[in-house]
Amino acid sequence: MKILCFGDSLTRGVSYVNGRLRILKNNYPKMLQELFLENSKSEDDNQILVINKGVFNDNSDRLIERLDHDVIAEHPDYVIIEIGGNDCDFKWSEVAENPNAEHSPTVPLDRYVSNLTSIIDKVKSAGMTPILSTLPPLDPVRYYNRITDNVSSKVSDWICKVGGIEHWHTKYNRAIEVIAEELDVIKVDVRNAFKDVRNIKEFISDDGIHLTEKGYELVAKELYQSISYKKLV
Repeated sequence: MKILCFGDSLTRGVSYVNGRLRILKNNYPKMLQELFLENSKSEDDNQILVINKGVFNDNSDRLIERLDHDVIAEHPDYVIIEIGGNDCDFKWSEVAENPNAEHSPTVPLDRYVSNLTSIIDKVKSAGMTPILSTLPPLDPVRYYNRITDNVSSKVSDWICKVGGIEHWHTKYNRAIEVIAEELDVIKVDVRNAFKDVRNIKEFISDDGIHLTEKGYELVAKELYQSISYKKLV
């Protein structure tokens, strides 16, 4: 049984520590693999292989570009798709240069929906089962601090006028939920797993969007519990 994790830096296992981006060894695909091994009840459970195909800074456009090579050619049984955080982001340097102009997300919502739908259709057509992951939440305060420190404080007024980054992040997450329902795709709500977290700083790293090792562990556990509950493997 082969499970392929397809997504961006949250799949890759990127975190932001002491002002630098780092790739953690304990990413969610690795921890998901360990959970299957630790809880194996049969020889078949020991044959479950989890593959990490997460790429830093990817969005749904780029997932489309590498779908054949990184997913279809691997012939997995299940494909966990986690994407959207970079799609709903903005080109902050352009916003800072012209804060009074209109700006669109990196991948507009309609194209994001089209991309995600195309990925799901192609995965299904190849005889694989897609699993959609919702987006982990972000910490808007620390997210804004990083953007203003790295770019300019001029972006603050603009983003407030268009609803805040959490508004866009929620819109794209809602699109995942709608697509899952309309296309009858298995959805794992990792976002909901963070709902009862008391100290978000232990789970979301200093840039406000990437996760800490504890955050990735939470994602892995939620995926494992959902997959086990649905008796997919």
